[in-house]
Amino acid sequence: IIKAEKKLLKLNHRLTNIRHNYLHQVTTEIINRKPKFIVLEDLNVKGMMKNKYLSKAIAEQCFYGFYRQIEYKSLWNNIKFIVADRFYSSSKICSCCGAIKNDLKLSDRVYKCERCNTLIDRDKNASINLMNYGKSIA
Repeated sequence: IIKAEKKLLKLNHRLTNIRHNYLHQVTTEIINRKPKFIVLEDLNVKGMMKNKYLSKAIAEQCFYGFYRQIEYKSLWNNIKFIVADRFYSSSKICSCCGAIKNDLKLSDRVYKCERCNTLIDRDKNASINLMNYGKSIA
């Protein structure tokens, strides 16, 4: 039993190190692209952790570690770091015309605007909105 526990501990430690290494590589890759600014959304991680189906996956993603690394690496490289407000609805705003869609569900993966008939991936729409938010502040 002790041998099996040691083996499991060693495996968990190795997986944790792989995750941390990947996190460092991704943040370094983002910083090495030399953007003018970086915009991150302030997420309610504590509220997301209450979801019993997603909590383990969210905990493994190390959101705070990613946030912390991007913040200090951007300060080292003189890149402006901007945090979008928690209540900024980046996924509900149309990136083309600015119309707000309040009835957007989490299961809707494609954003369709009724005003300008734009059909775009929800995450891409949110990233464009965050880029526009950063341009308006920077």
